[in-house]
Amino acid sequence: MKANLDVLPLDSWVNTGGKPLIIAGPCSAETEEQVLETARGIAKNGFAHILRAGVWKPRTRPGSFEGKGEEALPWLQKAKAETGLKTAVEVATPQHVELALKYGVDVLWIGARTTVNPFNVQDLADSLKGVDIPVLIKNPVNPDLALWLGAFERIAGAGINKMGAIHRGFSNAQETKYRNSPMWQIAVEFKTFFPQIPMIGDPSHMAGKRAYLAELTQRAMDLNYDGLIIESHRNPDEAWSDASQQLTPDALAEMLKSIEFRNATYGSDFQSELDRLRERLDNLDRELLEVLASRMSVVEQLGEYKRDNNVAVLQLNRWKQVHESRADWAKSLNLYPEVVEELFKLIHMESIRKQTEVMNQQNA
Repeated sequence: MKANLDVLPLDSWVNTGGKPLIIAGPCSAETEEQVLETARGIAKNGFAHILRAGVWKPRTRPGSFEGKGEEALPWLQKAKAETGLKTAVEVATPQHVELALKYGVDVLWIGARTTVNPFNVQDLADSLKGVDIPVLIKNPVNPDLALWLGAFERIAGAGINKMGAIHRGFSNAQETKYRNSPMWQIAVEFKTFFPQIPMIGDPSHMAGKRAYLAELTQRAMDLNYDGLIIESHRNPDEAWSDASQQLTPDALAEMLKSIEFRNATYGSDFQSELDRLRERLDNLDRELLEVLASRMSVVEQLGEYKRDNNVAVLQLNRWKQVHESRADWAKSLNLYPEVVEELFKLIHMESIRKQTEVMNQQNA
């Protein structure tokens, strides 16, 4: 299903010369010197189109650094005047919007903690009525596609037609190597609803650590994302927030040089080979579904056996065994264990549903 939002193309509100949009800058604007030095380094390397900086920082607990607020906005003005980079800040309240507009900020973004609350998003939408400015919306903290889609519908309802989505990953229910699980399938599904909205990857917040930035950046480009938003600091180890996931401007440039930027389209010479490979995928997917159907048939028999012997559906020791063994099998097959774990969570939940259905048949 495609939703009919009136959204202008990305290249109509920022000139990237046909290249992916790059938004870079510090997690937090700390001092005027820090903002200007970082901006100069980013501009020198020539990759970025927009300078980002956190001015208001939503923190989980009070007492953490929550941003410099209005004090930092003139620093961004100076950075823009000196480097020519457009500027972007996160806004979470109508007051933030008012101040950002007052100081000539070029792009606004709505953070994951705000997207999750429709009341807050509507307040921002109301404050943006009659304003012509690009608005980027991060996915909500939790994997709720409807909240993400709804945020765009609310902002579009205010008359904003320059919009982009930021995919920053989702909170983990368990320990993984990433700070936030990418869950790429949710971003792909988002595009089936709003194909006209540019998708911007946020590898910094997915990774949480510099070591994983390149692999996540490459994955986003392989999925034909329209751009990236990456945190960069003049001295990341001394950053006042999110130190472990930031890169120096030079390190950022080196990483971007190593990334393969894919072609969005292909010529007719490749069509026949693509069709052949896609046909193979279709056949393999059919086989996967046939195997899954066979598995569910065995699950149904298992449910009948449990029913006849008055045994509970959920057996935690068995689930733990399945969870651990499938992850090990995934590693041995050179598959991502995290993906296989998520897949078997879904399969397990369906197995529980099927067995419960069988149990209830006796009681009907």
